[in-house]
Amino acid sequence: MKGLEEVHEELDLWGFFELGHHGVVHVPVFGDVNAKTIVMTWVVMIVIGLFTVVATRNMKVDRPGKLQLMVEEIFSFLRGLAFENIDPRKGAGLMCLIFTLFIFLLFSNLWGLVPTMMSPTADVNTTLGMALTVFFLIQVLGFRYKGIGFLKHFIQPFVVFLPITIIEELSKPVTLALRLYGNIYAGEVLIAVLLGLFGLVPDLLGGFLASVVWLVFSIFVSCVQAFIFTMLTIAYIGQATAGEH
Repeated sequence: MKGLEEVHEELDLWGFFELGHHGVVHVPVFGDVNAKTIVMTWVVMIVIGLFTVVATRNMKVDRPGKLQLMVEEIFSFLRGLAFENIDPRKGAGLMCLIFTLFIFLLFSNLWGLVPTMMSPTADVNTTLGMALTVFFLIQVLGFRYKGIGFLKHFIQPFVVFLPITIIEELSKPVTLALRLYGNIYAGEVLIAVLLGLFGLVPDLLGGFLASVVWLVFSIFVSCVQAFIFTMLTIAYIGQATAGEH
């Protein structure tokens, strides 16, 4: 059985290990940067761009294509979830963000299942950056729709709950980031372990066929994690923008 480090090195056909340990390089001002994560993030964004262009370039009302139907169904599903938790007048302007968030997470989670590739969301820096972006968006929307009254939820029903409320707010981006990162990273590690266990790293096709059950489960987990992150984002926005009752 090959070690995890050996498997990663044999799968590193793009030479990221040559840049540094696991592709981590030092960049002045920015510090240590994972070059592989950055490259894979840009690759995923390009793939998403190509997918959406192909899916929507010949849109038809009477006879929509399969990709068009897929995109429309995903958008309709997310819109239904958003409007159940957010006032439609407030949520309509956020649909592009919510749809983009879900599609990016879905493609990012699945990208690591492609031989020699890596999921950007398997790097905690990516998931933490996205979670912090969502967190600050929630605060901005809260102040936009409630003004200074948005701060009242920190001291309701009693001011003694202030420390607990602050901890609860700060835990939101942490749990969002770690839940997504942990599931995607664990999936990639287990795939690498399976490849090393069967000794099929040189034969990528054979290795992936041997672990087909885990791959199917990883696809399921990737979709579920994209949904959970997006759903929690919608729920948090709904809480922050809800009117007084």
